[in-house]
Amino acid sequence: MSGVIVGFGVIASVVAIGYMLGRIPLLGPGAREVLNRLAFYVASPALLFTILSRTDLSVLLSPPVLVSVLSVVVVAGIFLVVGVIRRWGVGRTTVGTLGSSYVNAGNLGIPISAYVLGDASLVAPILLFQLLVLAPVSLTVLDLGNGRVRGFWPVLRRSLGTPVRNPVVIASLAGVAVSASGWVPPGPLMEPFDLVGGMAVPAMLLAFGISLHGSALPGRSGPDQVPVLLAVALKSVGQPLAAWALGTLVFGLEGAALFAVVVLAALPTAQNVFNYATLYQTGEVLTREVVMLTTFLTVPALFTITLLLG
Repeated sequence: MSGVIVGFGVIASVVAIGYMLGRIPLLGPGAREVLNRLAFYVASPALLFTILSRTDLSVLLSPPVLVSVLSVVVVAGIFLVVGVIRRWGVGRTTVGTLGSSYVNAGNLGIPISAYVLGDASLVAPILLFQLLVLAPVSLTVLDLGNGRVRGFWPVLRRSLGTPVRNPVVIASLAGVAVSASGWVPPGPLMEPFDLVGGMAVPAMLLAFGISLHGSALPGRSGPDQVPVLLAVALKSVGQPLAAWALGTLVFGLEGAALFAVVVLAALPTAQNVFNYATLYQTGEVLTREVVMLTTFLTVPALFTITLLLG
C-alpha cells in the first residue's frame, strides 16, 4: 500500500499549495481560470498524446477491460437515470454522471497500478475508454447544452464537429493513431510534449486547491447535496461492487485479475471532471465536492479491498 500513500501524499501537497495561493492571492483573481485553461487546451493534450502513443492497444481486447468499461457504464447509467427523473438539468446531470464514474486514471491510477498492482499498463484501457468515449460524448453534450445552437441540422453538425474541435480528443486520437501505426517517434520530437504535458496534473491540482479557499465543507445541505452524495456513493461503493460482481459472476475473473479491476474501480473521481465543469461553468460546486469526498474515501476503500481480495 506504499504506492497509495505516496500517491495521495503528492496530490494532497500540491492541492495544499493551491489553497495557499488562493488565500494570498499571489497569482491574482483569475488564477484558477488561467490554470484550468492551460491544463485543458495545452498541457493535458500534450500529456495524453504521450501516454496514448506509447500504449499497446492490444490490451483493449482483454476481459478485465470489459469489466472496467461495464462498471463505468453501470454507475454512469444509474446517475443519468436519477438525474433525468429528478430534473437536475442537462449540465448538472452530465457533470454528475462524470463525477460518479470517471476514474482518476492519470495522476493516481498510474502510480497505484505500478506500486500496488505491479503493472502500470493496467490503467491504460480505462484511460483510453474515458478519453475516447466518455469524455467526447460528455463534452459534446455540455457544448450543445449551452443553448447557443438550435435546430436539428445545426445541432447535428455541432454534435459531429465538437469532438474533433476538442483539444483533448484530438490529442487522444493522434496518440492512438501513432500507437496503431507502430511508429516510434524519436526522442527529440517527443521531448516538447513530455515537457509541456508535465504541467497538466500540477495545473489541475493547483486550480482545484485555489477553488477550495472560501468554499463550504462538502456534503452539507444545499441544492447539490443529493447529487453529490449520490455521485460519491456510486463512485466509492457502487463502482467497485459493480466491478467485483461483473468480474466474478459474468467473466469469471479471480485472483490478481479480479483484484486489479476492483482496485482501479475504487479510484476517486478524476480532477478532469472539475476542469470540464469549470470550463463550461456548470456544476462546479458539485464536481469539486465529489472529487474531494471520493479522494478522501479512496484510502479506506483500497484498504478494505486489499483485506478482502488482496
